[in-house]
Amino acid sequence: MSLTGITARLRAAELAAGREAGSVTLIAVSKVQPGPRVEAVLDEGQRVFGENYVQEAAFKWPVWKAKYPGVKLHMIGPLQSNKAKVAVDLFDAIHSVDRPSLAERLATLANARGASPDIFIQINTGEEPQKAGILPGQADDFISACRAMYLPVVGLMCIPPDGEDPVPHFKMLAGIAARNGVGGLSMGMSSDFELAVAHGATHIRVGSAIFGDRA
Repeated sequence: MSLTGITARLRAAELAAGREAGSVTLIAVSKVQPGPRVEAVLDEGQRVFGENYVQEAAFKWPVWKAKYPGVKLHMIGPLQSNKAKVAVDLFDAIHSVDRPSLAERLATLANARGASPDIFIQINTGEEPQKAGILPGQADDFISACRAMYLPVVGLMCIPPDGEDPVPHFKMLAGIAARNGVGGLSMGMSSDFELAVAHGATHIRVGSAIFGDRA
């Protein structure tokens, strides 16, 4: 697959769902990809990228951001509180806000900077003990708490359990978002993004299907 192929599949999924072409943001997940592969995708015109590791992103993206105007960088991996300061300076959006202590740290940094990245709250829809995220039953209270700290909560994010039908998880995330007036839904990856688009995804996260298997 390639950027062209994934974009064509995304446009077809938008059309099938009765949604406007280009209304779903494709996040190209570039973590641990070799530089030439990422530059090739940048040269093709892709401008929204996802990274999992703050240090890796801080090492490689400032140069590309200077070279390619309009790049938007999304943090999609777990964020340690001690990396939060670097993250808020580097990323345009953080998809993995998953606990009160991190929200408080981000709010403090945002207040000091006078600006904040867009915030997506990660919901652990499968209630998996090994996985990060707010439990569904605690989501409404956590969204309210983040808003009370003046964090710009633009969306919710989930990673459905491996091997399970993702649709119930997409529906759950959409339901939590709807009742809390949250517009963004970061859900769907290489294997299931068409289903995610059909259930309201506004952002999909695709890596290996664009870049090839990771180095």
